[in-house]
Amino acid sequence: MKERLYRQIDNSPLIIFRILFGFLFACESFGALATGWVKSNLVDVKFTFSHIYMDFLQVLVGPQMYVYFFLMGCVSVAVMLGYRYKWTMPLLTVLWAGAYFIQKTSYNNHYYMLLVICVYMCLLPANRYASLDVRDKRVSEELSMPTYISWLFIFQVGMLYIYGTVAKFYPDWLDGTFTKLMYEGANIPDVFKTVFTQDWFAVTIAYLGIVFDGLVVFLLLNKRTRTLAVIASLVFHLFNSITLHIGIFPYFALSFAVFFYDPNQVRGWFFRKKPQLDESALVEAQSTTIGLTPSVKYFLYAFMFIQLVLPLRHYFIKGDVLWTDEGHRLSWRMMLRSRGGYTNYITVDKKTGERKYYNIEEVLTDKQMARLSSPDMIWQMAQYIKKEYKTKGQEVEVYAESYVSINNRELSRFVDPNIDLGAISWNYFTHCEWILDKPF
Repeated sequence: MKERLYRQIDNSPLIIFRILFGFLFACESFGALATGWVKSNLVDVKFTFSHIYMDFLQVLVGPQMYVYFFLMGCVSVAVMLGYRYKWTMPLLTVLWAGAYFIQKTSYNNHYYMLLVICVYMCLLPANRYASLDVRDKRVSEELSMPTYISWLFIFQVGMLYIYGTVAKFYPDWLDGTFTKLMYEGANIPDVFKTVFTQDWFAVTIAYLGIVFDGLVVFLLLNKRTRTLAVIASLVFHLFNSITLHIGIFPYFALSFAVFFYDPNQVRGWFFRKKPQLDESALVEAQSTTIGLTPSVKYFLYAFMFIQLVLPLRHYFIKGDVLWTDEGHRLSWRMMLRSRGGYTNYITVDKKTGERKYYNIEEVLTDKQMARLSSPDMIWQMAQYIKKEYKTKGQEVEVYAESYVSINNRELSRFVDPNIDLGAISWNYFTHCEWILDKPF
């Protein structure tokens, strides 16, 4: 097994993936500027709901984020071209980590996947061919890589699809409830929406989603079914791109297909002038190619283990994740439910006992207020209110009147209204007792 993983293969899949990865990242960065995403989420706001304990990123919020995303786009192009990759890939990782952790209002699973792949790419020799680094002799050219590099990406995309499949086995997915809601809210022509929101279509799409996510990796691994799986992936991801407008993710997901094909085929498709390595050359490369250091390997082992177990954490937290939302993120629970509701806050002056509603409309955008149905953001807003009053010299208790609806059910009270949310701390890995029991 070890010999098979360390056997040298043509490195064309890694090289073309670097090019595609950099290009798609540039599209994501410049696209966020062009579409107004940066403006609405990171500039025209008083603050953002950063990931918990990442409040220090708030210094970035404002017009400077235009420069931030423009820089990130330029660095993405440098990665695509293989220009000073040793520095540009880690820089891109840091920049994207900042963009990812600074806000949750527009959370998307592909943002997390991009960050995960950034970590892998920092550690891999993706600039050893078809790069400016090779042209300018900053690194030596290499034509091969160990087989395990392809398996790193296969493992990661496998985690995405497998956990995505398991998460779909709940009633509202299996009976088409959520898929129908999804297309009712999709920005598509009415003639298509009429068909897509039919019960039979919603159920069909729901089960096709399970079949695709559950089988696509295994079909890609099988030589006989590989091309069929790629065609199915094209149809699936392009359909999602057109109907659901989910950015670069469909194309990003398709780019992983290069790691499933014979590396010599990939070389023939994209690098026809690249020399083909015969068996003797691959054996020689086994001894001359610079591999990963032991410390990097141990880091990868640990990182992959985290990727394997992190999506499981909600099973060890009390309550149904569909309702509590605890453990929902970073778990590949992709486009599974519609979550809506509202939260109002009441402050109580500790000295005078005066109670009054806090006007969140003066602080939050409409989009931010619409996201006050997730417990972490509800808690963060309470902390913000407490700090705001503290700067004025007042000590207050902060209570929440929060109502949540899952998949268009009737609104139900979500938070215990008798708990001072400003006085409690957050815990990532245990249940928040102030979240009320699921009403359905």
